[in-house]
Amino acid sequence: MAASGRPTGPEVIWTRPQRAGRGPRPAHSRDSIVAEAVRIADAEGIEAVSMRRVAAGIGAGTMSLYNYVPRKEDLYELMVDAVGGEYDLAAPTGDWRADLLGVARQGRALMHRHPWLPRLLTPAYGFGPNVLRYLEHCLTCLAPLDIAAADKLELVAAVNGTVATYVGGELALAERARALPWSEEEEQRVRADYLGGRLATGAYPLLAGALGEAGTAAPDMDEVFDRTLLRLLAGWSGR
Repeated sequence: MAASGRPTGPEVIWTRPQRAGRGPRPAHSRDSIVAEAVRIADAEGIEAVSMRRVAAGIGAGTMSLYNYVPRKEDLYELMVDAVGGEYDLAAPTGDWRADLLGVARQGRALMHRHPWLPRLLTPAYGFGPNVLRYLEHCLTCLAPLDIAAADKLELVAAVNGTVATYVGGELALAERARALPWSEEEEQRVRADYLGGRLATGAYPLLAGALGEAGTAAPDMDEVFDRTLLRLLAGWSGR
């Protein structure tokens, strides 16, 4: 390890001491650094998170942060694991579909509280204590499902990916609505008129039928989310 505290080769942040180097009792902690990084990301987006910003937020020198967190990528991993501790992993009920749906609902809420989270979800950040606790819980929920353990891990990954994709769409729509110079209702009315005109040409009969069957009422996104996840889980029942 270099004198600056930065690693000289590959390492896992979880094997590293909370603070590198000797000297007086540290004025800060890894937890306080991560909490500040999460606060910045929640308020301004992941792009706003930098060692300089985090250091300023906790009243530390930028270079001193490298004694606690050697790389920005390590900070990201710590952030992902920190918010993963917000899951309420209650004892499984024995109904694996209901249990996994409950976990997925929590994941959706978690990503709305921390909109930057979907961008950082990667297997590379899968070694933290809260992430491992989450995975162990999901596998415990899946104990009644008679499929291979490796397939269960794939199912958990599929659920996580579906939730992240769904929330990503919700966040994008919300961000777009905030940026509009007019109301969302006006925007949707103009778009509906345009779509209606295109469908009236008869060039898209299947799409016209599907949309006509769906109706014009705005869908309940909570219900759509649940249906989407339950259909995904149903596909794994017979494996």
